[in-house]
Amino acid sequence: MNQKKLIAAIRRFKVRQNENPDAVNEAIAERYARITYYQSFSEEKLLVMSEDDFYKYVSQLWAMVIWGNKKYVVDKIIADNGFDNIKKQLAELFFGSADIAKRWDGFLKKIKGMGAATISELLSYYHPDEYMIFNSSTVKALNYLEVPDLPKYNYQYSGKRFVNICRIGKQIAAAMKSEGIIDTTLLAVDYLMWDEMPPANETDTQTIVVPPGTRTNDHQNQKSLHDEIKQKIVDIGTLLGFETSSEVRIAPGAQVDAVWEVKIGNMGKAIYVFEVQSSGSIDSLILNLLRAQSNAAVQAIVAVSTFEQIEKIKRELPADAIDRKKLKLWDFDDVVMVYDSLSKAHASINKLALVPDGFSQ
Repeated sequence: MNQKKLIAAIRRFKVRQNENPDAVNEAIAERYARITYYQSFSEEKLLVMSEDDFYKYVSQLWAMVIWGNKKYVVDKIIADNGFDNIKKQLAELFFGSADIAKRWDGFLKKIKGMGAATISELLSYYHPDEYMIFNSSTVKALNYLEVPDLPKYNYQYSGKRFVNICRIGKQIAAAMKSEGIIDTTLLAVDYLMWDEMPPANETDTQTIVVPPGTRTNDHQNQKSLHDEIKQKIVDIGTLLGFETSSEVRIAPGAQVDAVWEVKIGNMGKAIYVFEVQSSGSIDSLILNLLRAQSNAAVQAIVAVSTFEQIEKIKRELPADAIDRKKLKLWDFDDVVMVYDSLSKAHASINKLALVPDGFSQ
């Protein structure tokens, strides 16, 4: 970690605090209000919470600020996982006896729709001196501090890396304390990162130091990357206002990874089809896209892949196989960039509370 950059950021943070004491006190009060609220959920209280309780519990998280219709997202989490299972896994995550890395990995494996950003934020409220918020902004801030071995894709946000991020967060907290900062919980470290480490609050993407093996032919890694990109495509469509779904049978014999739909009055729908290809032969990709274009409502068919695979598709795709006006090619890195940028834009808009849905106890 670049200590010179860290100390400079802390000193800028301290100057900002001295110039705006009321804002500092307000921020600290908000952090401790959140800590008090979430720590009120004992294991017993978690296990007996109602769906309405769960909506309030989840919708107030910073990780949810990108969503305008939070109820839709929460209802989908419940539908995808089963409510009793969600409560059981949350109780195990917060109060289980296994080490945190195992509990972290177990939760992410068993529960869909509550990723690293969500569960790390919850953990940071339960144990603000132990656990750090672990999201893309954290990664960008740590990249600014020249911390190595940072994840690029969500599936790389493992329990082992979470433990390491928390260790680094504690080092930053200790440096803040040595510089005279009063509140040095790991939640305060998150504020420091957001306010004073430029990449954390910029929408522009940057080069992340990607750990070895990110783009290998390892089957499990490829499947995880495939599923993550597919979900990001679904989320981008939702943020743009489309009706979205995944694993859709779009034509006889053709099931595609993701679909965006928009109704056109009472005339029907316009459909956009996405097929994600992480590695290997493109034969099945071509076949699925060929079948998909037979649906008259399909306006575009989008092959989504790595830069290397896109070049392979360009070389190997038969000239007369697919209507070239309909075929679009989308790089994985662009998908991630668009998702991050849209998320930040929606978060900023939603903070205006044009449709009030803010934090309250």
